[in-house]
Amino acid sequence: MSQTYLTTEQLSERIHYDARTIRNRLKDSVLLEGIHYIRPFGGRKLLFIWETIQQDIGKASAEVAPASMVSSLPKAGLIPMANGGVAHG
Repeated sequence: MSQTYLTTEQLSERIHYDARTIRNRLKDSVLLEGIHYIRPFGGRKLLFIWETIQQDIGKASAEVAPASMVSSLPKAGLIPMANGGVAHG
């Protein structure tokens, strides 16, 4: 299977995030080395693996608030938490 490698700037154009945001906020929090990006030849340059990012891009949102949970929030008094859990209000 062939992989598409993108520079930070190319990834920025595809996902509509600033390159700085990718480097400072997404890298190593949701984009993981060895899964979503590599450092060719052990250098400083990053190459992002487009197919893996494309596959995983919506997973975090789906895990935070599944459709079945969203519809039950008002009547159940649940408050969604940033870590994906809920608080009982």
